[in-house]
Amino acid sequence: MTWKQLFTSSVGKKFVMALTGVSLIGFLIVHAGLNACIWANDDGAMFNRAARFMGTTVVIRIMEVGLFIGIILHIVQGILLELENRARRTIRYTVPLGNRGSKWYSRSMGLLGTLILLFLIMHIYHFWTPSRLGGIGAIQELQHVEYAGDTTVYHDLYREMVNVFQSPLIVVLYLLGCISLAYHLLHGFSSAFRTLGLHNQRYVKLVKAAGIAFSVIVPFVFAMMPVSIYLGWIK
Repeated sequence: MTWKQLFTSSVGKKFVMALTGVSLIGFLIVHAGLNACIWANDDGAMFNRAARFMGTTVVIRIMEVGLFIGIILHIVQGILLELENRARRTIRYTVPLGNRGSKWYSRSMGLLGTLILLFLIMHIYHFWTPSRLGGIGAIQELQHVEYAGDTTVYHDLYREMVNVFQSPLIVVLYLLGCISLAYHLLHGFSSAFRTLGLHNQRYVKLVKAAGIAFSVIVPFVFAMMPVSIYLGWIK
């Protein structure tokens, strides 16, 4: 397969989608682990330290560029594949198969992907933008804090998180984004590994089970962040 076919043929697009999807799965694991630091319940000390490490380490910043490139490729190839699939559906089944043919979320990857993109834009606006660019719109520059025994100056990203999740509307929108992510992963996790060449039936079943667990646990961790902060379970 040539480089041109990798980005223009249906097989190439699916391969790029799978490869970027697997890399994004890795990112979700790291991001969920970082966010879990808020449950240390230490007024954000552990979370802010972890966030500063991710924001100031050169290797991480380089990987961040790769992450954005991967997200853009995943979105573009996903849109192109969705348009191709729609073009092929000019002749419909006489009797709709519904979930007997495939699950509804497998048939709705385009819609779920769009909802996740909107969620991602909101998430970048709330946290990545003020952390990297010093604020946008109504979001002011983050405060700085110093922890006892540590003279390093940190962005108080934890306090920004607490402020953002005081709005019930934003909490609901984040929950909808996490639900969309869960269903997107239910199909995308195992599909990505199959596209990359996993055909052994024993491993396919294992990956499918891991995909279901991942699709539940990781979005649940993300969803519990705004809920925990809004309900005052952590301070």
